[in-house]
Amino acid sequence: MHGINESLKFMPVRIAVLIVSDTRTEETDTSGATLVQRIEGAGHILFSRTIVPDDKAAIRAQVSDWIADPNVDVVITSGGTGLTGRDVTPEAIVPLFDKVIEGFSVIFHQVSYQSVGLSTLQSRAVAGLASGTFIFCLPGSTGAVKDGWDKVISLQLDSRHKPCNLVELMPRLREHMA
Repeated sequence: MHGINESLKFMPVRIAVLIVSDTRTEETDTSGATLVQRIEGAGHILFSRTIVPDDKAAIRAQVSDWIADPNVDVVITSGGTGLTGRDVTPEAIVPLFDKVIEGFSVIFHQVSYQSVGLSTLQSRAVAGLASGTFIFCLPGSTGAVKDGWDKVISLQLDSRHKPCNLVELMPRLREHMA
């Protein structure tokens, strides 16, 4: 079977949202609001929603704090994945990864291509695993957040998704870590 098996129990995960922007506030942050609405609408637990500037140290510090917090299962960032000089989210976060989830970028770009065509090549969307915490870095546009959440992340964070999902791996993510 491929897709959601409604006969299984849904298991919510705790998600922290980080918006990377020099200009957005909570009132003007449509991407963050979209993520929060979808996270809570899916039945997951919003741990935190924070905005930090396009600053490598600030991004890395916030994500590192969440990685160290046992109450955070997943971190989703929005913003800073482009090609300009200010876009430093991958540079800040990828060094924290124990493992890169290479398939995420591939699938995200396939989904994004359906929405924005070749403009998807300007995104450096990336995902990985750091000390047992899943991290997804999405572009800052509301459309990219919708594509990333609706068509990729939400399905893998649904414990009922078959043939497999990321939630069922969570109890085993820290195996052999010392």
